[in-house]
Amino acid sequence: MDETTTLESIDWSRVNPATGPLYVEGAKPGDTLVVEIEDIKVFDRAVIVVAPGFGALPDKKIRPTVKILKVAGRKVVFNDLEIEARPMVGVVGVAPEDGDLPTGTSGYHGGNMDVALLTVGSRVYLPVFVEGALLALGDVHVVQSDGEICVAAAEASGEVRVKLSLIKGKRPKYPVVEVGDRYSIVAFGKDLDEAAYRASEEAVSVLMNALGTSFEEAYMLASLVVDLRINQVVDPMKGVRAEVPKTYVKLEHFLHYTT
Repeated sequence: MDETTTLESIDWSRVNPATGPLYVEGAKPGDTLVVEIEDIKVFDRAVIVVAPGFGALPDKKIRPTVKILKVAGRKVVFNDLEIEARPMVGVVGVAPEDGDLPTGTSGYHGGNMDVALLTVGSRVYLPVFVEGALLALGDVHVVQSDGEICVAAAEASGEVRVKLSLIKGKRPKYPVVEVGDRYSIVAFGKDLDEAAYRASEEAVSVLMNALGTSFEEAYMLASLVVDLRINQVVDPMKGVRAEVPKTYVKLEHFLHYTT
């Protein structure tokens, strides 16, 4: 692909690829698969596109455009600007409970979450629905900001190394990402209102579980300590995460016993 590439010439069946499924020995329905991202290596160029009808501004009349970005060390070069590279993985997911889902969407299984926090050092806790979990991951970005406004980030080829482990007999309702001093509940919805509702509802539930308090008390506390962040606004399922500081909760409070 180069900057003369047209949308008509793109093989859309190869867009948003994910490597997998990987069978995880010992994973059973009701478990939690822990995916720790240890390393992400990206190649020396990335691609970003805009197209009519896509992104956060689908009503705008725009010219389909492909832009090749040079990756130089820890920088991404955009025209005469240098942007700090923050390699991350857009797709991390397991097989859903029923049927098949495309890698371009998200759900309880994870999938195309496009969370900028999915980078080196983060842990992802995924509910297991089928034997072996069937993990897939891909959609590597050299850098992406929350929202992924134009429908694409700095899309790149790369290599990702992860370490897998299991928590037996319990799982989260939604994927949970652990980074630094907080846990993030990664929710989804047909629009941002639905996604925000789901993220907020689960955050309040987790606070109730952690503190042994009423819904009303946890609801008020959430307004003081829980941050809602937009993951992306451009895929079939929109994404919102609720970030809960570790000061108030432990990992066990996100996991529901299922056996």
